[in-house]
Amino acid sequence: MKFVSVRDLRGNSARVWRELPVEREMIITHNGRPVALLAAVDERNLEQALATWRKVRASQAIVDIQRESARSGADKLSKAEIEAEIANARRARRKTPR
Repeated sequence: MKFVSVRDLRGNSARVWRELPVEREMIITHNGRPVALLAAVDERNLEQALATWRKVRASQAIVDIQRESARSGADKLSKAEIEAEIANARRARRKTPR
């Protein structure tokens, strides 16, 4: 997989766009750190690529939530404690003016 700095993308964008269909994916970096993914698509696969990307992002969000739950200890709450948290959140929401 090819890495392209933001500076290279800005200064050599025509080359990047020419190479993208061949490379298929490129990682955009800023100060040496990955910040974006460029992926080649065309009219035939655009909708499928978007649907697949959205599934990947949703899966990653679930993993992040599970990690945070384990880190904070929320994964060990009992059903009664979960119900109490939900009730507290609902009470707080009713008190907040809209």
